[in-house]
Amino acid sequence: MSKIQMKTPLVEMDGDEMTRILWAGIKEQLLEPFVDLKTEYYDLGLKHRDETNDQVTIDSAKATLKYGVAVKCATITPNAQRVEEYNLKEMWKSPNGTIRAILDGTVFRAPIQVNGVHPTVRTWKKPITIARHAYGDVYKNTEMRVPGAGKAELVFTGEDGKEIRQTVFEFKGPGVLQGLHNLDASITSFAHSCFQYALSVKQDLWFSTKDTISKTYDHRFKDIFAELYENQYKEAFKKAGITYFYTLIDDAVARVVRSEGGFIWACKNYDGDVMSDMIATAFGSLAMMTSVLVSPNGQFEYEAAHGTVTRHYYRYLKGEETSTNPVATIFAWSGALRKRGEMDNLPDLQAFADKLEKATLDTINSGIMTKDLALLYEGEAKAVNSKEFLAAIRERLEA
Repeated sequence: MSKIQMKTPLVEMDGDEMTRILWAGIKEQLLEPFVDLKTEYYDLGLKHRDETNDQVTIDSAKATLKYGVAVKCATITPNAQRVEEYNLKEMWKSPNGTIRAILDGTVFRAPIQVNGVHPTVRTWKKPITIARHAYGDVYKNTEMRVPGAGKAELVFTGEDGKEIRQTVFEFKGPGVLQGLHNLDASITSFAHSCFQYALSVKQDLWFSTKDTISKTYDHRFKDIFAELYENQYKEAFKKAGITYFYTLIDDAVARVVRSEGGFIWACKNYDGDVMSDMIATAFGSLAMMTSVLVSPNGQFEYEAAHGTVTRHYYRYLKGEETSTNPVATIFAWSGALRKRGEMDNLPDLQAFADKLEKATLDTINSGIMTKDLALLYEGEAKAVNSKEFLAAIRERLEA
């Protein structure tokens, strides 16, 4: 059988631990026999990041800016224990954070649904995609413990030396104090990414804040989204048959729970952090959650939403059998290949991505799956190890 040809390389970012093992297995079993795979390879494994002083992460992000599409394996963000375990030079930053900053991107996460694993919320029939603004808010806050009575002020000093002051609170006793910030440029990039992604997948876009309470901070988000929609995206949305909808965050939560799904829900940083975990859990499993980083300039980086599955990796090193779920990583590859095919006008490559996903889901729907899904599956399920699961998908893909 002749292999499907590619024109432009994908940026391939290898990773860590059990997901790195799965990564190699997916390429060997499901991709290379069918596609003449062209990738520009970057090893983002923790040891190599340490050897290159994390330059490899920066290089991989710059390559994504060049080629437009990347696929990434899960990676370790080291803590103190990992620094000691891997004998690192320093506690390197999150690769995802570095890549996100260089691409100025927004993360979109959506569940992968199978017939036998039903959402906890009975009304949900279609996936709900969370778009999280990954900048500012509480994640870049400044905070302090207030020791006693006194006045807290918000002070801005302009480059010309002029001060703007506003009283936060008159403390009568001890308490706590927090300062948040955001940037018009970051909010604008977030909005562009959301509108463009909605158009690319042809799904309605919801956006929610609490502008009735936060009349300046949250209202700025609302205004930027509204201005961009009216001036740049309204006609394109109308042509695509989709809508943009704004509401308060508490109303959005109520509407989401009553909905059947099938839309994108854009959230500020903290809201997106919380709601993405809620959506993942309610749909079944974080191992069945896709993640794509979309830049406002049209670059895409696909990965699984989960981590490196450390516990399984330690068992693998001992020679023990593991039943690690590779579905989200398979869908990262299929998403990247589909986007590459779309950008390069390669219908065969796009069709292959569709077939890879169908073979994966058909395998699960036939009752063959990894142990984590077998525990959730409503019906007769056969739990297999990771190698057996990939082999079962390969068999369907060949057919």
